Amino acid sequence: MRAVIQRVSRAQVTVEGRVCGEIEAGLVALVAVGRDDSTATAMAEKIANLRIFNDEQGKMNRSVLDTGDALLAVSQFTLYGDVRGQRRPSFVRAASAELGKALYEEFVKSLRSLGVHVETGVFQAHMEVEIVNDGPVTIPVDSEKTF
Repeated sequence: MRAVIQRVSRAQVTVEGRVCGEIEAGLVALVAVGRDDSTATAMAEKIANLRIFNDEQGKMNRSVLDTGDALLAVSQFTLYGDVRGQRRPSFVRAASAELGKALYEEFVKSLRSLGVHVETGVFQAHMEVEIVNDGPVTIPVDSEKTF
C-alpha cells in the first residue's frame, strides 16, 4: 500500500456536487492499494500512530490518536502511477478494483477500530478534494519502503 499523508487545518471531498466527507483539523490520507497487497491493518496502525502534530514545545510528537482529530481517507490508485521511461503513467502495479476496494474498506475499518474518527470519499468515483495543508506537512508512506 501507498499513502500520502497531509496534516490539514481542514479538508473535504465532493462527488457530483455533494460533500461526502469533511473534516476540520486532522489528517488527509490519499491511499492506494498495490496488486500484491493482502492487508491494510498495518498501514492503518502506522498512520494512526504517526507523530506529526506539534506538542506543547512545538515539536512533532503527537499522533491523530493523541490529538483526537479526524482523518479524511480518499482512495487514489494513481499513487501507483509509474512514469519511468515514459510520459503516460502505467498503473500495472495498482490493485484490481475489487482488491483495492476491499483493502481500502479494511483500512478505514481498522482506523475506526483504533478510535480515529474517519470520513471518506467514494471509491472509484471522480472526486474533488480540497485540502488546506497545515505546515505544510506531507509524508509519503509505502508498505514496500520504495520511497
